Amino acid sequence: MAQIEVQRQPAISVPNAVAPQTGGVQFIPTSLYVGDLDFTVTDEQLFQLFGQVARVASVRICRDLATGRSLGYGYVNYSNPRDAARALDLLNFTPLNNKPIRIMYSQRDPSLRKSGTANIFIKNLDKSIDHKALHDTFSAFGNILSCKISTDGFGQSKGYGFVQFDSEESAQNAIDKLNGMLINDKQVYVGHFLRKQERETTSSKTKFNNVYVKNLSESTTDEDLKTIFGEYGEITSAVVMRDADGKSKCFGFVNFENADDAAKAVEALNGKKFEEKEWYVGKAQKKSEREHELKSRFEQTVKEAADKLKGMNLYVKNLDDSIDDEKLKELFSEYGKIISCKVMRDPSGVSKGSGFVAFSTPEEASRALAEMNRKLVVSKPLYVALAQKQEERRARLQAQFSQMRPLAIPSVAPRMPMYPSGAPGLGQQFLYGQAPPAIIPQAGFGYQQQLVPGMRPGGPPN
Repeated sequence: MAQIEVQRQPAISVPNAVAPQTGGVQFIPTSLYVGDLDFTVTDEQLFQLFGQVARVASVRICRDLATGRSLGYGYVNYSNPRDAARALDLLNFTPLNNKPIRIMYSQRDPSLRKSGTANIFIKNLDKSIDHKALHDTFSAFGNILSCKISTDGFGQSKGYGFVQFDSEESAQNAIDKLNGMLINDKQVYVGHFLRKQERETTSSKTKFNNVYVKNLSESTTDEDLKTIFGEYGEITSAVVMRDADGKSKCFGFVNFENADDAAKAVEALNGKKFEEKEWYVGKAQKKSEREHELKSRFEQTVKEAADKLKGMNLYVKNLDDSIDDEKLKELFSEYGKIISCKVMRDPSGVSKGSGFVAFSTPEEASRALAEMNRKLVVSKPLYVALAQKQEERRARLQAQFSQMRPLAIPSVAPRMPMYPSGAPGLGQQFLYGQAPPAIIPQAGFGYQQQLVPGMRPGGPPN
């Protein structure tokens, strides 16, 4: 176990603590999220480990519905909040199949985990510091909801991590006391966690000295650049990039002594014409920075398009292979003006059996959804719903996972799965065209067996 050498207040151990009640973070005081699970960990192992602390109501390792492979996290439910708090206190970072597990209270709303509330970022950490060592260091400043060291594919620390407290006061206290401190002979940075958009805004305001200029005339020389850019401040270098034969590549770089002068040059010369050529002048960027900026622009464009069509775009599946774009448009055209209509196809052009129809107003889309959902088309019932972005679907499914409350353990723990309310049990079939439940959890400890007349538990029908 890694040891952190830093002077700090001693952590207070509260073995009988209950889940802290905070106004900003909502979680289930009897339900624990267990992350960083090795893919070989089973429900039984999880049940036995947490059963050492107190009687467990249920456990479930979340798995891919198609492959059955573990997703690396699961949930453990107790009946008593004190038992859950004690399990978190005693078992957090316990190795299971040679990999330390990470425990936190299960939060109903995934957006809270991503909001950055009371979340701090620590960098320049010594590579020997692990999750537990980081947790032990920061636990002196308040109750920790989540603590994680970022690691690579081989499990080695990347030198930075995150700690989320249950209050902003605790987070600020940790920043004030530990930022700039030496931890294992390395000075660490401790500050507020910034979301991706906030980091991009901050980086866009970063000062720079090196300026990139493109769309130059082939006749433009280094001296021309020095003369034009020299009007805005002292220049340390200016160069037009050329190929092996000395021919201009029509772009170059100008480096200023002062960052403010560089900014003034960009503002004044970007878009200005020289020799009938409109120059682009901006901050010189690394390749990774340019790729990141282009990706961000593309994602923003996609997001804006999706937001514009929100409530007006319908997802349609279970389409017959004979349905193409025109036929799909004909099916939905009676309900309003269609902006776009497309059947999704694989690279070889074969229909995937699904598509999208976008209307001009949300009212038209709602009417089409009500009329066309489950309607038979070429003897197949259509499934029609409002189109959702991938992250929205994932957030909804995660919320459903966390809200599902498995039944209590019977005296003899069976191994049969529990189905959500409204889903068929054993011996039943899905009606043709009926949508299956969004989530059917894998068999796990704590699920009550569904009994069917004429069938013995664990045996075939009589």
